[in-house]
Amino acid sequence: MNQDNRFYIDIECRQNNHVGELICGDVFLSKRIKEEGRTIAVLSDGMGSGVKANVLATLTASMAMNFTVEHREVRKTAEIIMNTLPVCSVRKVSYSTFTIIDIDDDGTTTIVEYDNPQCIVMRGAKMFDPKWSYIELQSEQNKGKKIRTCKFKAQREDRVFFWSDGIVQSGMGSRAFPFGWGEEAVGEYVKKIVNYTPFASAIKIANKVVNMAMLHDGDKPKDDSSCGVIYFREPRKLLLISGPPFEDESDFKFSLKVQHYKGKKIIAGGTTAEVIARELALKFDAGLESDDPDLPPVSFMQGIDLVTEGILTLGKVATLLEQYNNETRLGRGPADQIIKMLLESDKIHVLNGTRINVAHQDPNLPVELEIRRTVVKRIVKLLEEKFLKEVNIEYM
Repeated sequence: MNQDNRFYIDIECRQNNHVGELICGDVFLSKRIKEEGRTIAVLSDGMGSGVKANVLATLTASMAMNFTVEHREVRKTAEIIMNTLPVCSVRKVSYSTFTIIDIDDDGTTTIVEYDNPQCIVMRGAKMFDPKWSYIELQSEQNKGKKIRTCKFKAQREDRVFFWSDGIVQSGMGSRAFPFGWGEEAVGEYVKKIVNYTPFASAIKIANKVVNMAMLHDGDKPKDDSSCGVIYFREPRKLLLISGPPFEDESDFKFSLKVQHYKGKKIIAGGTTAEVIARELALKFDAGLESDDPDLPPVSFMQGIDLVTEGILTLGKVATLLEQYNNETRLGRGPADQIIKMLLESDKIHVLNGTRINVAHQDPNLPVELEIRRTVVKRIVKLLEEKFLKEVNIEYM
Protein backbone atom coordinates (compact mmCIF):
# COMPACT_ATOMS: atom_id res chain seq x y z
CA MET A 1 0.00 0.00 0.00
CA ASN A 2 1.50 3.41 -0.87
CA GLN A 3 1.88 6.14 1.70
CA ASP A 4 -0.83 8.52 0.50
CA ASN A 5 -3.43 5.74 0.18
CA ARG A 6 -3.86 6.27 -3.55
CA PHE A 7 -3.85 2.56 -4.35
CA TYR A 8 -3.40 -0.97 -3.14
CA ILE A 9 -1.15 -3.43 -5.02
CA ASP A 10 -3.24 -6.51 -5.81
CA ILE A 11 -1.01 -9.40 -7.04
CA GLU A 12 -2.13 -12.85 -8.20
CA CYS A 13 -0.79 -15.63 -10.40
CA ARG A 14 -2.78 -18.59 -11.70
CA GLN A 15 -1.21 -21.71 -13.23
CA ASN A 16 -2.05 -24.93 -15.10
CA ASN A 17 0.37 -27.87 -15.27
CA HIS A 18 1.46 -29.55 -18.51
CA VAL A 19 -0.99 -32.41 -19.15
CA GLY A 20 0.03 -35.55 -17.23
CA GLU A 21 2.36 -33.69 -14.83
CA LEU A 22 1.67 -33.45 -11.09
CA ILE A 23 3.98 -30.49 -10.58
CA CYS A 24 4.20 -27.18 -12.45
CA GLY A 25 7.38 -26.29 -14.33
CA ASP A 26 6.62 -22.57 -13.82
CA VAL A 27 7.31 -21.03 -10.40
CA PHE A 28 5.79 -17.81 -9.05
CA LEU A 29 7.02 -16.03 -5.91
CA SER A 30 5.89 -12.77 -4.30
CA LYS A 31 7.18 -10.93 -1.27
CA ARG A 32 6.22 -7.81 0.66
CA ILE A 33 9.12 -5.93 2.32
CA LYS A 34 7.22 -3.81 4.80
CA GLU A 35 10.25 -1.93 6.18
CA GLU A 36 11.24 -0.67 2.72
CA GLY A 37 7.74 -0.23 1.31
CA ARG A 38 8.43 -2.62 -1.56
CA THR A 39 6.55 -5.48 -3.19
CA ILE A 40 8.36 -7.96 -5.45
CA ALA A 41 6.91 -10.57 -7.82
CA VAL A 42 8.93 -13.16 -9.78
CA LEU A 43 7.84 -15.68 -12.44
CA SER A 44 10.23 -18.30 -13.84
CA ASP A 45 9.66 -20.97 -16.51
CA GLY A 46 12.03 -23.96 -16.37
CA MET A 47 13.00 -25.87 -19.51
CA GLY A 48 10.67 -28.79 -20.26
CA SER A 49 8.00 -29.76 -17.76
CA GLY A 50 7.50 -31.66 -14.51
CA VAL A 51 10.07 -32.03 -11.72
CA LYS A 52 13.16 -31.07 -13.78
CA ALA A 53 11.54 -27.86 -14.99
CA ASN A 54 10.27 -27.08 -11.48
CA VAL A 55 13.78 -27.47 -9.99
CA LEU A 56 15.27 -25.08 -12.59
CA ALA A 57 12.44 -22.57 -12.16
CA THR A 58 12.54 -22.74 -8.34
CA LEU A 59 16.29 -22.12 -8.32
CA THR A 60 15.92 -19.22 -10.76
CA ALA A 61 12.93 -17.62 -8.99
CA SER A 62 14.58 -17.91 -5.56
CA MET A 63 17.82 -16.31 -6.74
CA ALA A 64 15.95 -13.59 -8.65
CA MET A 65 13.89 -12.80 -5.54
CA ASN A 66 16.88 -12.74 -3.17
CA PHE A 67 19.05 -10.59 -5.45
CA THR A 68 16.20 -8.14 -6.07
CA VAL A 69 15.55 -7.83 -2.32
CA GLU A 70 19.25 -6.96 -1.94
CA HIS A 71 19.07 -4.31 -4.73
CA ARG A 72 21.64 -6.17 -6.88
CA GLU A 73 22.43 -4.71 -10.30
CA VAL A 74 20.30 -6.24 -13.09
CA ARG A 75 23.14 -7.42 -15.34
CA LYS A 76 24.97 -9.02 -12.41
CA THR A 77 21.77 -10.76 -11.24
CA ALA A 78 21.14 -12.22 -14.70
CA GLU A 79 24.77 -13.41 -15.11
CA ILE A 80 24.78 -15.16 -11.70
CA ILE A 81 21.44 -16.88 -12.35
CA MET A 82 22.47 -18.16 -15.79
CA ASN A 83 25.88 -19.36 -14.57
CA THR A 84 24.40 -21.15 -11.52
CA LEU A 85 21.69 -23.25 -13.20
CA PRO A 86 22.53 -26.97 -13.49
CA VAL A 87 23.12 -28.26 -17.04
CA CYS A 88 20.42 -30.59 -18.44
CA SER A 89 21.96 -34.03 -19.03
CA VAL A 90 19.82 -34.55 -22.17
CA ARG A 91 19.96 -31.14 -23.89
CA LYS A 92 23.41 -30.18 -22.47
CA VAL A 93 22.11 -26.70 -21.65
CA SER A 94 20.77 -25.00 -18.55
CA TYR A 95 17.75 -22.86 -19.22
CA SER A 96 15.14 -20.97 -17.26
CA THR A 97 13.35 -17.71 -18.03
CA PHE A 98 12.43 -15.03 -15.52
CA THR A 99 10.28 -11.94 -15.05
CA ILE A 100 11.03 -9.71 -12.03
CA ILE A 101 8.66 -6.91 -11.02
CA ASP A 102 9.85 -4.61 -8.22
CA ILE A 103 7.28 -2.06 -6.97
CA ASP A 104 7.82 0.79 -4.51
CA ASP A 105 4.87 2.04 -2.49
CA ASP A 106 4.95 5.35 -4.40
CA GLY A 107 4.19 3.42 -7.60
CA THR A 108 7.72 3.33 -9.06
CA THR A 109 7.74 0.00 -10.91
CA THR A 110 10.77 -1.74 -12.42
CA ILE A 111 10.30 -4.77 -14.69
CA VAL A 112 13.18 -7.04 -15.73
CA GLU A 113 12.56 -9.91 -18.20
CA TYR A 114 14.62 -12.64 -19.74
CA ASP A 115 12.98 -14.76 -22.47
CA ASN A 116 9.43 -14.75 -21.09
CA PRO A 117 6.76 -13.28 -23.40
CA GLN A 118 6.74 -9.49 -22.98
CA CYS A 119 4.68 -8.04 -20.14
CA ILE A 120 1.71 -5.87 -21.01
CA VAL A 121 1.01 -2.68 -19.06
CA MET A 122 -2.46 -1.13 -19.17
CA ARG A 123 -3.49 2.30 -17.95
CA GLY A 124 -7.20 1.97 -17.33
CA ALA A 125 -8.66 0.25 -20.42
CA LYS A 126 -5.84 1.31 -22.78
CA MET A 127 -2.42 -0.12 -23.52
CA PHE A 128 0.45 1.82 -21.97
CA ASP A 129 4.01 1.90 -23.31
CA PRO A 130 6.48 1.82 -20.38
CA LYS A 131 9.44 2.47 -22.76
CA TRP A 132 11.34 -0.82 -22.84
CA SER A 133 15.12 -0.88 -23.17
CA TYR A 134 17.64 -3.72 -23.50
CA ILE A 135 20.74 -4.71 -21.55
CA GLU A 136 23.19 -6.99 -23.36
CA LEU A 137 25.15 -9.44 -21.22
CA GLN A 138 28.93 -9.22 -21.54
CA SER A 139 30.34 -12.44 -20.03
CA GLU A 140 31.84 -15.02 -22.40
CA GLN A 141 29.28 -17.65 -21.37
CA ASN A 142 26.24 -15.41 -21.97
CA LYS A 143 27.54 -12.97 -24.60
CA GLY A 144 24.79 -11.72 -26.90
CA LYS A 145 21.90 -12.60 -24.57
CA LYS A 146 19.61 -9.66 -23.84
CA ILE A 147 17.60 -8.60 -20.80
CA ARG A 148 14.48 -6.49 -21.42
CA THR A 149 13.73 -3.84 -18.80
CA CYS A 150 11.54 -0.79 -18.13
CA LYS A 151 10.75 1.61 -15.29
CA PHE A 152 7.58 3.69 -14.89
CA LYS A 153 5.41 5.36 -12.26
CA ALA A 154 2.20 3.39 -11.78
CA GLN A 155 -1.12 5.13 -11.25
CA ARG A 156 -4.41 3.93 -9.79
CA GLU A 157 -6.21 1.55 -12.21
CA ASP A 158 -2.95 0.50 -13.91
CA ARG A 159 -2.44 -3.21 -14.49
CA VAL A 160 0.63 -5.30 -15.35
CA PHE A 161 0.12 -8.68 -17.06
CA PHE A 162 2.98 -11.19 -17.16
CA TRP A 163 3.00 -14.81 -18.34
CA SER A 164 4.95 -17.87 -19.38
CA ASP A 165 5.00 -19.06 -23.01
CA GLY A 166 2.39 -21.73 -22.22
CA ILE A 167 -0.17 -18.91 -22.45
CA VAL A 168 0.91 -17.28 -25.72
CA GLN A 169 1.67 -20.64 -27.41
CA SER A 170 -1.61 -22.27 -26.33
CA GLY A 171 -3.57 -23.86 -29.17
CA MET A 172 -0.46 -24.26 -31.32
CA GLY A 173 -1.12 -26.68 -34.18
CA SER A 174 -4.89 -26.28 -33.98
CA ARG A 175 -7.00 -25.01 -36.86
CA ALA A 176 -7.89 -21.83 -34.94
CA PHE A 177 -4.31 -21.10 -33.78
CA PRO A 178 -1.79 -22.90 -36.01
CA PHE A 179 1.05 -20.78 -34.55
CA GLY A 180 -0.42 -20.44 -31.07
CA TRP A 181 -2.64 -17.82 -29.45
CA GLY A 182 0.09 -15.17 -29.86
CA GLU A 183 1.14 -12.15 -27.78
CA GLU A 184 -0.98 -9.71 -29.77
CA ALA A 185 -4.17 -11.79 -29.41
CA VAL A 186 -3.56 -12.33 -25.68
CA GLY A 187 -3.17 -8.56 -25.34
CA GLU A 188 -6.47 -7.99 -27.14
CA TYR A 189 -8.16 -10.54 -24.89
CA VAL A 190 -7.07 -8.88 -21.62
CA LYS A 191 -7.98 -5.49 -23.07
CA LYS A 192 -11.48 -6.80 -23.75
CA ILE A 193 -11.79 -8.18 -20.19
CA VAL A 194 -10.75 -4.85 -18.65
CA ASN A 195 -13.16 -2.94 -20.92
CA TYR A 196 -16.12 -5.14 -19.92
CA THR A 197 -15.17 -5.51 -16.21
CA PRO A 198 -13.06 -2.44 -15.37
CA PHE A 199 -12.79 -3.25 -11.65
CA ALA A 200 -12.14 -7.01 -11.94
CA SER A 201 -9.61 -8.24 -9.36
CA ALA A 202 -6.20 -9.66 -10.29
CA ILE A 203 -7.31 -13.21 -9.43
CA LYS A 204 -10.42 -13.04 -11.66
CA ILE A 205 -8.49 -11.85 -14.72
CA ALA A 206 -5.61 -14.32 -14.17
CA ASN A 207 -8.16 -17.15 -13.94
CA LYS A 208 -9.87 -16.07 -17.17
CA VAL A 209 -6.56 -16.01 -19.07
CA VAL A 210 -5.31 -19.45 -17.92
CA ASN A 211 -8.75 -20.98 -18.50
CA MET A 212 -8.89 -19.58 -22.04
CA ALA A 213 -5.38 -20.90 -22.76
CA MET A 214 -6.46 -24.35 -21.51
CA LEU A 215 -9.56 -24.19 -23.73
CA HIS A 216 -7.31 -23.56 -26.77
CA ASP A 217 -5.42 -26.75 -25.87
CA GLY A 218 -8.63 -28.78 -25.63
CA ASP A 219 -8.43 -28.85 -21.81
CA LYS A 220 -5.07 -30.66 -22.05
CA PRO A 221 -2.32 -28.02 -21.66
CA LYS A 222 0.66 -28.78 -23.91
CA ASP A 223 2.91 -26.70 -21.66
CA ASP A 224 2.93 -25.29 -18.15
CA SER A 225 0.88 -22.08 -18.28
CA SER A 226 1.09 -19.14 -15.87
CA CYS A 227 -0.59 -15.75 -15.90
CA GLY A 228 0.25 -13.11 -13.31
CA VAL A 229 -1.67 -9.87 -12.85
CA ILE A 230 -0.77 -6.81 -10.78
CA TYR A 231 -3.61 -4.35 -10.26
CA PHE A 232 -3.06 -0.92 -8.68
CA ARG A 233 -6.47 -0.17 -7.23
CA GLU A 234 -8.55 1.55 -4.58
CA PRO A 235 -8.09 -0.46 -1.35
CA ARG A 236 -11.03 -2.62 -0.28
CA LYS A 237 -11.44 -2.26 3.47
CA LEU A 238 -12.69 -4.78 6.03
CA LEU A 239 -13.20 -4.64 9.80
CA LEU A 240 -12.94 -7.94 11.72
CA ILE A 241 -14.32 -7.65 15.26
CA SER A 242 -13.67 -10.38 17.81
CA GLY A 243 -14.36 -10.19 21.52
CA PRO A 244 -15.97 -7.42 23.61
CA PRO A 245 -13.77 -4.71 25.21
CA PHE A 246 -11.94 -5.42 28.48
CA GLU A 247 -14.09 -3.03 30.52
CA ASP A 248 -17.89 -2.95 30.42
CA GLU A 249 -17.79 0.87 30.43
CA SER A 250 -16.08 0.80 26.99
CA ASP A 251 -18.95 -1.11 25.32
CA PHE A 252 -20.53 2.00 23.75
CA LYS A 253 -17.23 3.49 22.54
CA PHE A 254 -16.29 0.05 21.12
CA SER A 255 -19.65 -0.20 19.31
CA LEU A 256 -19.33 3.31 17.86
CA LYS A 257 -15.98 2.31 16.30
CA VAL A 258 -17.82 -0.49 14.53
CA GLN A 259 -20.67 1.77 13.42
CA HIS A 260 -18.39 4.48 12.00
CA TYR A 261 -16.05 2.16 10.09
CA LYS A 262 -16.19 2.71 6.31
CA GLY A 263 -15.96 -0.75 4.76
CA LYS A 264 -17.25 -4.30 5.17
CA LYS A 265 -17.69 -5.68 8.69
CA ILE A 266 -17.44 -9.15 10.24
CA ILE A 267 -18.24 -9.95 13.88
CA ALA A 268 -16.78 -13.24 15.14
CA GLY A 269 -18.30 -13.98 18.55
CA GLY A 270 -21.82 -14.24 19.92
CA THR A 271 -21.15 -12.15 23.05
CA THR A 272 -19.46 -9.46 20.94
CA ALA A 273 -22.44 -9.35 18.58
CA GLU A 274 -24.88 -9.06 21.52
CA VAL A 275 -22.90 -6.17 23.02
CA ILE A 276 -22.85 -4.22 19.71
CA ALA A 277 -26.55 -4.95 18.99
CA ARG A 278 -27.51 -3.77 22.50
CA GLU A 279 -25.39 -0.59 22.46
CA LEU A 280 -26.46 0.49 18.97
CA ALA A 281 -30.06 -0.79 19.20
CA LEU A 282 -29.64 -3.03 16.14
CA LYS A 283 -31.80 -5.98 15.16
CA PHE A 284 -29.98 -9.26 15.86
CA ASP A 285 -31.25 -12.72 14.85
CA ALA A 286 -29.48 -15.98 15.62
CA GLY A 287 -29.16 -18.38 12.67
CA LEU A 288 -30.66 -21.85 12.72
CA GLU A 289 -28.89 -23.85 9.99
CA SER A 290 -25.17 -24.19 9.31
CA ASP A 291 -23.44 -25.34 6.12
CA ASP A 292 -20.55 -26.60 8.27
CA PRO A 293 -21.29 -29.45 10.74
CA ASP A 294 -18.27 -28.41 12.86
CA LEU A 295 -19.46 -24.85 13.50
CA PRO A 296 -22.54 -23.01 14.79
CA PRO A 297 -24.60 -21.22 12.10
CA VAL A 298 -24.09 -17.60 11.05
CA SER A 299 -26.33 -14.95 12.63
CA PHE A 300 -27.76 -11.77 11.16
CA MET A 301 -27.38 -8.16 12.28
CA GLN A 302 -28.47 -4.90 10.73
CA GLY A 303 -25.48 -3.07 9.19
CA ILE A 304 -23.04 -6.00 9.61
CA ASP A 305 -22.03 -8.11 6.59
CA LEU A 306 -21.32 -11.35 8.50
CA VAL A 307 -21.84 -12.53 12.10
CA THR A 308 -20.37 -15.85 13.27
CA GLU A 309 -19.46 -17.71 16.45
CA GLY A 310 -16.06 -16.71 17.82
CA ILE A 311 -13.14 -18.91 18.83
CA LEU A 312 -14.07 -22.16 17.04
CA THR A 313 -14.78 -20.33 13.78
CA LEU A 314 -11.58 -18.24 13.96
CA GLY A 315 -9.58 -21.40 14.73
CA LYS A 316 -10.94 -23.00 11.57
CA VAL A 317 -10.24 -19.78 9.59
CA ALA A 318 -6.57 -19.98 10.67
CA THR A 319 -6.32 -23.66 9.69
CA LEU A 320 -7.96 -23.11 6.28
CA LEU A 321 -5.69 -20.13 5.54
CA GLU A 322 -2.63 -22.26 6.37
CA GLN A 323 -3.79 -24.96 3.94
CA TYR A 324 -5.02 -22.55 1.23
CA ASN A 325 -3.53 -22.93 -2.27
CA ASN A 326 -4.51 -22.57 -5.96
CA GLU A 327 -6.60 -25.74 -5.77
CA THR A 328 -8.64 -24.68 -2.72
CA ARG A 329 -12.39 -24.45 -3.26
CA LEU A 330 -14.21 -22.71 -0.43
CA GLY A 331 -17.63 -23.88 0.72
CA ARG A 332 -20.49 -21.95 2.32
CA GLY A 333 -19.70 -22.54 6.00
CA PRO A 334 -19.05 -19.62 8.41
CA ALA A 335 -15.23 -19.98 8.29
CA ASP A 336 -15.29 -20.22 4.47
CA GLN A 337 -17.38 -17.05 4.27
CA ILE A 338 -14.92 -15.17 6.50
CA ILE A 339 -11.99 -16.30 4.30
CA LYS A 340 -13.76 -15.19 1.12
CA MET A 341 -14.28 -11.73 2.58
CA LEU A 342 -10.70 -11.52 3.91
CA LEU A 343 -9.21 -12.50 0.54
CA GLU A 344 -11.44 -10.02 -1.30
CA SER A 345 -10.17 -7.22 0.97
CA ASP A 346 -6.85 -5.36 0.94
CA LYS A 347 -6.75 -3.26 4.07
CA ILE A 348 -7.96 -5.21 7.10
CA HIS A 349 -8.46 -3.67 10.55
CA VAL A 350 -8.85 -6.13 13.43
CA LEU A 351 -10.69 -4.82 16.49
CA ASN A 352 -9.77 -7.31 19.20
CA GLY A 353 -11.66 -7.01 22.49
CA THR A 354 -9.68 -8.36 25.44
CA ARG A 355 -12.43 -9.35 27.87
CA ILE A 356 -11.77 -12.92 29.02
CA ASN A 357 -14.45 -15.43 28.16
CA VAL A 358 -14.68 -17.81 31.11
CA ALA A 359 -15.80 -20.65 28.81
CA HIS A 360 -12.39 -20.66 27.11
CA GLN A 361 -10.57 -21.29 30.39
CA ASP A 362 -12.38 -24.59 31.05
CA PRO A 363 -9.66 -27.33 31.31
CA ASN A 364 -12.16 -29.91 30.03
CA LEU A 365 -12.39 -28.19 26.63
CA PRO A 366 -10.09 -29.45 23.79
CA VAL A 367 -6.46 -28.22 23.81
CA GLU A 368 -6.93 -26.77 20.29
CA LEU A 369 -9.34 -24.20 21.72
CA GLU A 370 -6.66 -21.51 21.87
CA ILE A 371 -7.43 -18.18 23.44
CA ARG A 372 -8.75 -15.59 21.04
CA ARG A 373 -5.69 -13.36 20.93
CA THR A 374 -3.39 -16.20 19.84
CA VAL A 375 -5.74 -17.31 17.06
CA VAL A 376 -6.15 -13.74 15.79
CA LYS A 377 -2.34 -13.29 15.70
CA ARG A 378 -2.05 -16.49 13.61
CA ILE A 379 -4.64 -15.16 11.15
CA VAL A 380 -2.94 -11.75 10.93
CA LYS A 381 0.48 -13.31 10.28
CA LEU A 382 -0.93 -15.50 7.49
CA LEU A 383 -2.78 -12.59 5.87
CA GLU A 384 0.37 -10.44 5.88
CA GLU A 385 2.98 -13.01 4.86
CA LYS A 386 1.08 -15.45 2.66
CA PHE A 387 -1.53 -13.16 1.09
CA LEU A 388 0.31 -9.78 1.22
CA LYS A 389 -2.61 -8.04 2.94
CA GLU A 390 -2.17 -4.86 4.96
CA VAL A 391 -3.42 -5.67 8.46
CA ASN A 392 -3.39 -3.80 11.74
CA ILE A 393 -4.72 -4.83 15.15
CA GLU A 394 -6.35 -2.60 17.73
CA TYR A 395 -6.87 -3.97 21.25
CA MET A 396 -9.60 -2.68 23.57
